[in-house]
Amino acid sequence: MSGPSWKMSAFAPKPEVQAALLVHDEIEEWDFDLVIAGREVAEDRPLEWVLEAWYPRAPGDVQKQALAGLFADRAPEIEVEKLPDEDWLALSQQGAEPIRAGLFHVHTPDFASDPDAINFIIPAAQAFGTGQHETTAGCLEMLGAMKRRGVVVRNLADIGTGTGLLGFGAMALWPHAKATASDIDPVCAQVVEDNAALNHIALGAKASQMTMVIADGMDDPLLQMRGPYDLLIANILAGPLVELAPDFAASVSAKGQLLLAGLLAGDQERAVRRAYRKAGFRMVQKIERGDWAILWLRRRAVI
Repeated sequence: MSGPSWKMSAFAPKPEVQAALLVHDEIEEWDFDLVIAGREVAEDRPLEWVLEAWYPRAPGDVQKQALAGLFADRAPEIEVEKLPDEDWLALSQQGAEPIRAGLFHVHTPDFASDPDAINFIIPAAQAFGTGQHETTAGCLEMLGAMKRRGVVVRNLADIGTGTGLLGFGAMALWPHAKATASDIDPVCAQVVEDNAALNHIALGAKASQMTMVIADGMDDPLLQMRGPYDLLIANILAGPLVELAPDFAASVSAKGQLLLAGLLAGDQERAVRRAYRKAGFRMVQKIERGDWAILWLRRRAVI
């Protein structure tokens, strides 16, 4: 559909926008002309998000109230703007095009799979950890590098999993491994469950299955009990990565692997590398995507 279109924007912290997206998913009688998506405001401000809604006509009180009603508490101010005469549906899906990251092809349900890749379907509305961000795509690429270089994984953890995508990717490469995913945000539990079903990932506590845990870092008895991990993935932020270095070191097996992301190249990268060197890890490989660094570290052998 082409012609004049309008956009509404509601700026809020990341957890509030994520929760609003999940509320939207449960509404059966939603106006299908009102297309929504959530995203980061900027790559260097990952906790600041915006919920955007596109409409082919000037939105009235009904549309504004529908958007505001997705927020549990007081809704943020809703900004309205008229867009140029373009395909409004295409605008709504910008940034949701399929991505190829190493061995992986990540796409929304609207796009076809790639027969030459490992495919994952992640709905576009779940903008946190869909593969669009350089850190997520870089982690997928690094997982493939680990596999090519002979890394063997029998027990893995994806800390700060978001959509579950990185854990799913690791399970595809090491299909017999036991997998644990965790996130501090309770809304991610349902997101991971839904995406696991969509991608035929078995949930459970056995090998070849994933267990989901809501936890702050490694502060959960089940998360601790299921370790030590051959591979621990953490695509979070530089500050928490530095703080969690001792906990991650205690949770990784001898000669185990760490995959760290969410840190900017430069000062943040140096701080993270310093913390993990002190915790007993050495650098194996680094990927840079845009301004972001993705680090593969291995636990040093104890002599």
